[in-house]
Amino acid sequence: MTELPFAAVQPPPSNLPEMTVSELSQALKRNIEQNFSYVRVRGEISGFKRPSSGHCYLSLKDDESALDAVIWRSTASRIQLELADGMEVLCTGRLTTFASRSRYQLVIESIALAGAGALLKLLEDRRKRLAGEGLFEASRKKKLPYLPEVIGVVTSPSGAVIRDILHRLSDRFPRRVLLWPVPVQGEFAAREVAAAIAGFNALASGGAVPRPDLLIVARGGGSLEDLMAFNEEVVVRAAAASAIPLISAVGHETDTTLIDFAADVRAPTPSAAAEIAVPVRLGLIAANEALGGRLAGGIGRRLGQEKLHVEGLGRGLPDPAALINAGQQRLDDRTERLVLGINQCLRHTQQAIAMLAQRVNVGLLRAEIARSRERVDDLAPRLQTAAERQIAQDRNRADHVAGRLLTAYQALRKPLLRGYAIVRDDKGRLVTDAARVKADAGLSLEFHDGKVHVVVPTRQGKLF
Repeated sequence: MTELPFAAVQPPPSNLPEMTVSELSQALKRNIEQNFSYVRVRGEISGFKRPSSGHCYLSLKDDESALDAVIWRSTASRIQLELADGMEVLCTGRLTTFASRSRYQLVIESIALAGAGALLKLLEDRRKRLAGEGLFEASRKKKLPYLPEVIGVVTSPSGAVIRDILHRLSDRFPRRVLLWPVPVQGEFAAREVAAAIAGFNALASGGAVPRPDLLIVARGGGSLEDLMAFNEEVVVRAAAASAIPLISAVGHETDTTLIDFAADVRAPTPSAAAEIAVPVRLGLIAANEALGGRLAGGIGRRLGQEKLHVEGLGRGLPDPAALINAGQQRLDDRTERLVLGINQCLRHTQQAIAMLAQRVNVGLLRAEIARSRERVDDLAPRLQTAAERQIAQDRNRADHVAGRLLTAYQALRKPLLRGYAIVRDDKGRLVTDAARVKADAGLSLEFHDGKVHVVVPTRQGKLF
């Protein structure tokens, strides 16, 4: 038997069309993309990676299966969640194939946490991480201004929140309000709220737009998903970094967001934030009036005490004008005596020179005259300097005594400049009590610019 070579063996005939690998891959790709153009898949993230390209690669798995997924860079930049292995998520996208690896994958277009439990776990993990950085420390909290001139509000311009805040401020203490309108829900809400907080802080003091003294970040109530913008890390960090004191008023009393931990004060509602921001005007006015009354009473009592003290000092002081005049007279007398003494000394010297000139010959006389003239010339400036020094010392002592007397006299006269008067009877004695004044008695009232003589009148036989 003759054995035929292998190349001669022919395959059995078939009516199936022949396809290349690429043709089959493209056919599978079209079939999958047409039948699964838009799907929602729930699963747990596994093998999450984000290389330098910016795309995100991961797998979605459950108890039995796994599905490869990809998030393109343009989509990943819009996702607010911090994705990590173990998170249960709900993804929306379309199925496609990856021909070079003969596998299919989900192209994710949006992603959200699956269920409130997963969301709460994410928020708790984020809270612990930010607290570990010290963003919620009590030492970072700033004291709110007692009465801010300008209040900046970050909220939606169309909701009831801004109307409630303005209404409460108007009722309690009207203040200037600057509104930075932001969306409080949605994809871009967190970024807008953080930019508004930073924008208020960037305003310069004294600029065209006044820099607020206090910030209120507010939103009405809602579900946990509705309030997620105020749980985002960018908002929490902006609130913690704010140099302007900040009140968080997000949701209702039972709602808690992460911005509440970073804010300086948390308000249970937006209306409560307005009540915290300013005091009650009427109560403040009443308190000021009470303090004003106490101040006026204290000033009156102090003035009375000072008046008695000044009057007591005045009784022990001589007339300042007389003391000044006496000092000036002594200065004038000593000046005159000093000048006379200098002149007399010069005359005695001249007489001695003349007597000496008569006792010596002409040559000796001329020499002696020259020497005497030199001594006189030398002595005259010294005498003049000594005289001027003595006069200056006497004048300084007199000016010092005069200044002290004038200061005492002015201190005695200050109450008169404020409207007080010194009362004396017709014998010049000081009158300090009304009981000592008798009807038809003559009194002398001394004011700061002169004296007035008055007679005490009577009315129906009694002292008026």
